[in-house]
Amino acid sequence: MPIDSGNLALKGLDELFSTEEKRQEEQSEQVQQIPIDELHPFTNHPFKVVDDEAMTRTVESIAQFGVLAPLIARPRPDGDGYEIISGHRRQFAAKMAGLETLPVIVRDMDDDAATILMVDSNLQREHISPSERAFAYKMKLDALKNQGARSDLTSRQVVGKLEAADVIGKTTDESGRQVQRYVRLTNLIPELLNMVDEKMISFNPAVELSYLSPEQQQEMIKAMDDTQNAPSVSQAKRIKELAQIGQFTSDAVVAIMGEEKKGELDTVTIKNDILRKYFPRSYTPRQMEEKIIQLLDAWQKKRQRGNER
Repeated sequence: MPIDSGNLALKGLDELFSTEEKRQEEQSEQVQQIPIDELHPFTNHPFKVVDDEAMTRTVESIAQFGVLAPLIARPRPDGDGYEIISGHRRQFAAKMAGLETLPVIVRDMDDDAATILMVDSNLQREHISPSERAFAYKMKLDALKNQGARSDLTSRQVVGKLEAADVIGKTTDESGRQVQRYVRLTNLIPELLNMVDEKMISFNPAVELSYLSPEQQQEMIKAMDDTQNAPSVSQAKRIKELAQIGQFTSDAVVAIMGEEKKGELDTVTIKNDILRKYFPRSYTPRQMEEKIIQLLDAWQKKRQRGNER
């Protein structure tokens, strides 16, 4: 029986389109259901996942509707599961909600590309602490500089520190100089950096203190405890200058920190660790301040009523 050349041509065309369709499917990103325990945090992830009120709402939403936006992850080099690039809070909330699998888009990405995507996706959060922003900027800055040394990843050589910082600033509406100032905070010891997050030390003085050695920063903390003062910008600059000319001493720092600041002559400072004994862990410094004022107002009204009797 002779072969129908028309059927043969049609069959070949079907196979051609089938192969192309399959090729496109393989190249496109597919959402996969991956066991939650196979998803691991990004290495040195700078953003904190906090079990606060906002997280409670996220857990409730996921328990009711599931995870609507898939996570983004990449295979781990050792083959042991996947590294989360975007979606750490969703994974945490999903665990709390009792989910066993999560929708995930898996991408093969090198370290630099993964770092840039991780930082950019998390910078969209509503609340970001100075320390989170500092380490995130530093990671992205390093990744951009690495890419700038490799012509296969970028058409523009991003090698200068300020130039790379300018690139980061464009995504956050900040100047390259401000990005660099945030990165300076990564030189602070954890105790001082935590004080910046807790608003016990302002951003600008903290940048100046970042030039001190770890040992000098420890002395700075002792001076703050002794004087019950936080440094102003001018005080921090003078202390930095002492360190730069080799005249940094404990007595000199205490003398500077003990100076009375204009407008702060009647200020009373209570250490954060003392206040924390009386408030839930989820309370922010602002919430603690509001509650203290509320209690003092109530106490004053009670005292006034007592005096009227």
